[in-house]
Amino acid sequence: MVTYARDEIISASEITRNFSTVLKELANHTKEKFAISKNNKLEAVVVPIDEYERMKEALDMAEHIEIYNIVKERENQSTITFDELLDNLGVDKNEL
Repeated sequence: MVTYARDEIISASEITRNFSTVLKELANHTKEKFAISKNNKLEAVVVPIDEYERMKEALDMAEHIEIYNIVKERENQSTITFDELLDNLGVDKNEL
């Protein structure tokens, strides 16, 4: 679970009033993130663009690794063609 310092939590109304200051603090890396709260509930997190891009690249890499592992796992499994599947199910291809 991610934790937030007291000065990293900002209300939605406060971020609206001070958006340029918040943006400047993120761009200068004075702050690494801001958690936006509404009605005392955390609703969103704002991070600098370089941090977002780093997180997105990590997520993309994790997805690629997951797909690779699934492909490797299925490599040695027996397969049937689509037509064989339809025959097994008793479905006429022309009715699709």
